[in-house]
Amino acid sequence: MYPGEVSAQRLAGLISDRSARGIAADVAALIRRGDLATGAQLPTVRALAAELGVSPATVSEAWVLLRSRRAIEGRGRAGIRVLGAPTTPHPARFERTGNFGDRLAIDLTLAGPDPELLPDLREALQIGLTARDLNDYRRDPITPELSAAIAPRWPFPAAGWLATGGGYEALVLLLTVTVVPGDRVAVEEPTAPRLLDILDSVGATVLRVDCDERGPRPDALAAALVKQPAAFVFQPRAQSPTGSALDAGRCEELAFLLRGTETLVIEDDGAGEVAGAEEESIGRFLPHAVVRIRSFSKSHGPDLRMAVVGGAAAPIERARTRQSFGTGWTSRILQRALAHLLDDPAAQATVRAAGEAYAWRRGRLVEELAARGITVSNRSGLSVWIPVRDEQSALVTLATHGVAASPGSRFFHGRGTPHIRAAVSNVREGYGRLAEMLAVAARDDVEAYPGPMRHDSVRTR
Repeated sequence: MYPGEVSAQRLAGLISDRSARGIAADVAALIRRGDLATGAQLPTVRALAAELGVSPATVSEAWVLLRSRRAIEGRGRAGIRVLGAPTTPHPARFERTGNFGDRLAIDLTLAGPDPELLPDLREALQIGLTARDLNDYRRDPITPELSAAIAPRWPFPAAGWLATGGGYEALVLLLTVTVVPGDRVAVEEPTAPRLLDILDSVGATVLRVDCDERGPRPDALAAALVKQPAAFVFQPRAQSPTGSALDAGRCEELAFLLRGTETLVIEDDGAGEVAGAEEESIGRFLPHAVVRIRSFSKSHGPDLRMAVVGGAAAPIERARTRQSFGTGWTSRILQRALAHLLDDPAAQATVRAAGEAYAWRRGRLVEELAARGITVSNRSGLSVWIPVRDEQSALVTLATHGVAASPGSRFFHGRGTPHIRAAVSNVREGYGRLAEMLAVAARDDVEAYPGPMRHDSVRTR
């Protein structure tokens, strides 16, 4: 066992494979066996590279791999220390999402669809059983029926298509085949916590791109592009958590900045037809460099587990190849069912009504908050992003009175301004009462609190 500082010469003598992955594997084995003790300080990148006869970039890549497995920590002049045996990456931010059971009267943490506003799946699933080539082991990226149904609705001509088991599966596939550990990825800030978990798992270095109510800011994207990110991931509408939405002018500005770069643009359209905003896409300007993901969980039902990826052919083909290591293809039954729902007039009317209902619910709560001196800028989506004086205090105050909301810090890669996110998609009445409670918590004015919430004071599903 080597406690304390480990010399480059000693460590190099224990490494047999001098590729980046080989170095990472050998060091991981040493840590796992206890030969490198927890807390031991590893040699500098340059010193170890010199002893191994490899480039510093090779050792840096090995350290990135080990950091992604939580085996080591630190970088640069601060030094690298052993944390312990490598672990499987966990979606830490996602796993911290609350599950409060019956202990709370109001749960505003999950921006999921209202079941009463979803299309009836019974007929669609029956029709799904008529899918052509049912039970064939051929691995088609998308069924002809779904491709025909979705193509006319896509915001730009797509050279490639892929059906996946939900929007986040699509993100995992695309980022896994696009990002090499250590690659930079530009991401709007704040953003969806689960996306940050995925980026951690693939070993990406996050470049923050600040956004406003119109989406990613051009100056912030320009600064990120100087560092040549492998990908730029953002939500073009119903952005989680801010509710920002691209307009035509901002879309063109971003496209101008991205033109001529090697950066893959990934548009995550998670709310789709119930987003409450017009659809804009950089793909209208740069179809060869853009991949768009449209999820149907919020609009047509989470148990359909369906998303469609459309856009540039090469990254979608790489994602399809990666998919073949797992499920191979997405259920033809579910694809056929979704194709039917997209073309069925009754289902279309239901989805339109749901989008209108979510917009009304969000707008009503925004108005009630404004009447109490709390300004929020959510233009679309299923939640509101509320500035607070002290995040932890606001959450504790809400929880004490039977209400759960999401901490804003979960949506930032770095440090952000104090906020909470309140999902409003399943709030059906009692907006004034809810706004009063949120406003008092935001101002940290406990003495003005209107009292504990009851199940009958704010109606949710």
